[in-house]
Amino acid sequence: MTDLSGYYFRVKETGGTMYRIGDETRHRRVDLEQVAVINTRNGDIRGPGNRPLAPEDQAAAESWLAQRREILAARQIDDIHRAIDHMNLTAQWVQSQASPEDLEAVTEPLLLAMHDLRTILVRKKADRVEAAREAAAQG
Repeated sequence: MTDLSGYYFRVKETGGTMYRIGDETRHRRVDLEQVAVINTRNGDIRGPGNRPLAPEDQAAAESWLAQRREILAARQIDDIHRAIDHMNLTAQWVQSQASPEDLEAVTEPLLLAMHDLRTILVRKKADRVEAAREAAAQG
């Protein structure tokens, strides 16, 4: 069996669970000992029973947390780019393939969702423009 040492991280919706890998059991089975629960949203790293982590465990957990946050941020931007593609594909579908029944089913929800998105985008853009004006006036 390959020498397994180090840590294994089980991804969960809110972060992950960190396990120490050990393969020195009596039957040569891989042993996973839970070391910590990591929350990617608030950065909380807790040992079982809230007991403190060893410095090397804390460092491994912090490293995983930083890498996981980078992955999630990249996925989020990718999802937004995919949403733009889907909007374009939807426009093409509406123009070329949608039946009157299809349009009746999706028009109102699409218009409301697009209105909501547009309202937020316009407000955020105005906030950025105003902040840039204020910065230029001060600087």
